[in-house]
Amino acid sequence: MDHPYLDTPAPIAFAHRGGAADGPENTAESFARAVQLGYRYVETDVHTTADGIPVIFHDPDLRRLTGRPERVAELTWADLATVRVAGAAAVPRLDEVLDAWPHVRFNIDVKADGGEEPTVRVIESVVAQDRVLLASFSDARLTRIRALAPRIATSMGMRAVAKLRVASLAGRRLRLPASVVAAQVPPRYGRLPVVDARFVRAAHAQGLQVHVWTIDDPAQMHALLDLGVDGIMTDRLDVLRDVYTQRGVWPA
Repeated sequence: MDHPYLDTPAPIAFAHRGGAADGPENTAESFARAVQLGYRYVETDVHTTADGIPVIFHDPDLRRLTGRPERVAELTWADLATVRVAGAAAVPRLDEVLDAWPHVRFNIDVKADGGEEPTVRVIESVVAQDRVLLASFSDARLTRIRALAPRIATSMGMRAVAKLRVASLAGRRLRLPASVVAAQVPPRYGRLPVVDARFVRAAHAQGLQVHVWTIDDPAQMHALLDLGVDGIMTDRLDVLRDVYTQRGVWPA
């Protein structure tokens, strides 16, 4: 857990997509709002345009947020630059976001195959290796990211998380790549619980932090913190801040 990305006291408060409950998600405006509230960790997502530009966007296509059917990967940056989210906010580029908030740490989910190299290239071009964690549901995608950039912190893919869960029940340890610093997980997958005291202990024994997503209920936040999790991702920025403040762990 000694990667520079984690050089802050736990538990970490993550603004999920910049705080998706409070306005348009994954926009410069949402990130600015989160930072103004005191958040120093932001969770976000990256897709890559047809001409290789990593942009901040969650979905593979524009339909949910803009009403347009195009896929991000089929548009050039020049095309995408004219698109507005909620009628006003522009889709930001990854390099713009990293440059705009040099003291903020970004948890970036690389959403599609082919986005690994462009994302790493941008992170290295703005010298942000120590303040970025790269995540993905895809273990294969994460393997490619680690080969490209062994210095950048990563989390675990779905298969690796499942193996960690089984190992926690069996009392075994896993062999993990050196850049893995966290298990970032939901409280449960369907009916199967993931985060319990045994899982947290097993992750900590491996030198991993446990970050849980996406938690908007204060009672559940308190319960997870009581288990010893190291971070919570939320859409409701004010709720998580209030819970951390009540517990005396909100960063000054």
